[in-house]
Amino acid sequence: MKANQLSKIMELAWQFAKQTGCEFSECLKKAWANYKLVSKMKAGIVRFYFQKVDGTTREAWGTLKNVETKIQANDKRTKNNTVQVYFDTEVNEFRCFKKLNIIY
Repeated sequence: MKANQLSKIMELAWQFAKQTGCEFSECLKKAWANYKLVSKMKAGIVRFYFQKVDGTTREAWGTLKNVETKIQANDKRTKNNTVQVYFDTEVNEFRCFKKLNIIY
């Protein structure tokens, strides 16, 4: 693991801690879960769960393999570091979820 990747994980954990006021250990677990999920999605299709804004749990099948360039090329909006974009293979569309709401 590179120092840059570890730095991003820690930065995300501190961001979660500031937003929620939760214990840092819980925020660090969520940051690691996000890192591991993105790593797996870059390799292929992954099943994962997250909590939707309305409080329900959603099962998703998504990937980032061969789609990251499409995300960056087609999106002219400002980047939001609290949201993870992925390609939903069930509906063949891009979707997103709040990184804080990942269920690990």
